[in-house]
Amino acid sequence: MYIPTHFEETNPDPLRKLIADHPLGAMVTLSPTGLDANHIPFEFDATKGPHGTLRAHVARANPVWQEAAQNPDTLVIFQGPTAYISPNWYPSKHDAHRQVPTYNYMVVHAHGRIAVHDDETFVRGLVARLTRKMEAGEPVPWKMGDAPADFISQMLGAIVGIEIELTKLTGKWKLGQNKASVDRRGAASALAERGSDAQRAVSDAMLAAPPALD
Repeated sequence: MYIPTHFEETNPDPLRKLIADHPLGAMVTLSPTGLDANHIPFEFDATKGPHGTLRAHVARANPVWQEAAQNPDTLVIFQGPTAYISPNWYPSKHDAHRQVPTYNYMVVHAHGRIAVHDDETFVRGLVARLTRKMEAGEPVPWKMGDAPADFISQMLGAIVGIEIELTKLTGKWKLGQNKASVDRRGAASALAERGSDAQRAVSDAMLAAPPALD
């Protein structure tokens, strides 16, 4: 990933938070036919390994878990909030007309090696933890015990667990750090006025990022 210095995020805390808040990752692996990408919800354990550990499950019918035995290296991409930025939102545009459209975003690239866990104990615990997290905001959270035991066992038998101990985390926070303060504030204000959750999140991140170039 190309990262200009002013967009590089090196603090591990926001990188870990983005993974925890946006757990659907794009796992990129090398298959016998070339690059492959699978979109998977991950559990992130920040306490295991120097950069944390990802855990997930894939369908048993998905060849990725078998291919990982030959090529365990992987890259998992986690995308945070994104927002389109119109040049009209920069005050300087109306004076010099020297601005162009862009996209602002936050993204984490997590590198590691896949270990396969083809056992029910691993996948049962993983599914239970993921379910508790995802259902936490529901008025009546669904739990595995709501379904018949034989049905759950059948479903668990159809998936395989994977674990990725991370070797590197790379973050890119593209939030207008290359813009003058007045232009970044103008764009952040325009996003906030438009009101979607993603636009407000990017607006807040733009205002909290390091000082712009003045």
